[in-house]
Amino acid sequence: MNKLLLVLSALIACISLQAQDTLPKFSVKNVGFNRVIVDWVNTFSDIRQISIQRSPDSLKNFKTIATVPDPHNPQNGYADNKAENDHMFYRLYILRDKGMFIFSSTKRPVWDTATTGKTMAGRPDKPSAIIPLIPGDSTSRGSALTSNRPKVEGWVPSKFVYTNNHDGYIKISLPEDEDKKYSIKFFTSDDKFLFELKDIKERTFKLDKTDFYRSGWFKFELYEDGTLKEKNKFFLPKEF
Repeated sequence: MNKLLLVLSALIACISLQAQDTLPKFSVKNVGFNRVIVDWVNTFSDIRQISIQRSPDSLKNFKTIATVPDPHNPQNGYADNKAENDHMFYRLYILRDKGMFIFSSTKRPVWDTATTGKTMAGRPDKPSAIIPLIPGDSTSRGSALTSNRPKVEGWVPSKFVYTNNHDGYIKISLPEDEDKKYSIKFFTSDDKFLFELKDIKERTFKLDKTDFYRSGWFKFELYEDGTLKEKNKFFLPKEF
């Protein structure tokens, strides 16, 4: 019996590893609301830089749209909300020790069908991973990547502040405008002030889950040059 369990455990682990491609392989998902998620799993110990590149065709005109702050993270990604359309091409530039570098293969976004719910306006044939619905909440990046968050009718996740189902961290993806100054205030679900990020320099980064003392809904206010740009909320799952 014990031998059988060991064999089954090894088989499950093997299947899991095969299902989760590692660099230079990566995935590109269209999650709706003009947001494309590029993510990957890193097993390189000598990684020095990872940059995401985008092109309107698959052969040339690739331009770097972001370089991740910490390429050593085992799981990482980038949310692209500035693509001209949803059929652009993506690839990764990967720099390793001693100046050795590689380019990944080129990919186009595929629709994220991890969760089902309301179909996107104008795309009745494309399932949306963004707005799963249940009755009971009339409140309204965006990216709903955490598949086990409560379903909320009419709520549209932010494309600037959202949680990631890979690690549960809160991801911040601000517009790439160096002339703008951004700040974010965070609140509990009952509007109690928690903390504020002032004069944010980085445009793409993550907040540690431990900055929030429990799971559940949290609210935020995003300010651009002192003016309220967005007021929304996000959900931290209980497993974090």
